[in-house]
Amino acid sequence: MAKKRVTKKKAKTVSKKKCCLLEKNEGKLDRVLRTILAILLFVWARTLIGTWQIVLYIVSLILIITAITGFCGLYKVLRINTNRK
Repeated sequence: MAKKRVTKKKAKTVSKKKCCLLEKNEGKLDRVLRTILAILLFVWARTLIGTWQIVLYIVSLILIITAITGFCGLYKVLRINTNRK
């Protein structure tokens, strides 16, 4: 049995094609604003009762998650990138 040799050139081209699904697409300012907005919505939700309270909790949770990860799915769909590399 003959072993296949992988050359360095082939290895480099394979690694260039590899892409991350959750590539950061939010800039620093965008992430800070999302965090502030999430905190404000969370505090406001504590003053409400019922469905609106649950909705605001969910929206604030989504904003916090996207701020922490730096990835926004809606930005990906709309092809928006505020992250400067």
